[in-house]
Amino acid sequence: MAKKSSSSSGVRDMLNLVVWVAGVLVSLAVGFGMIDGTLGVRYLPMAVTAIAGWVVVILALLGVVLGITDNLG
Repeated sequence: MAKKSSSSSGVRDMLNLVVWVAGVLVSLAVGFGMIDGTLGVRYLPMAVTAIAGWVVVILALLGVVLGITDNLG
C-alpha cells in the first residue's frame, strides 16, 4: 500500500479547519438571527424560535470548546 505524503495530510487538516470554522460561524449567525427575530420558523411562535436560537448558540459554543480540547488533548 502506498504511503500518503505529509503535505497532503497538512492540506486536509487545513481544509477540515476551514470547514469547521465556517460551520461554527453559520451556526452562530443562524442562532443569533433566530434570537433577534430576523429568522423565523413558520407556524412557531417567536418565543419558541428565540429559545431554539439560544440552544443553537449554546451548542455551537460547546462544540467549539469540545473541538479545541479534543485537538489539544
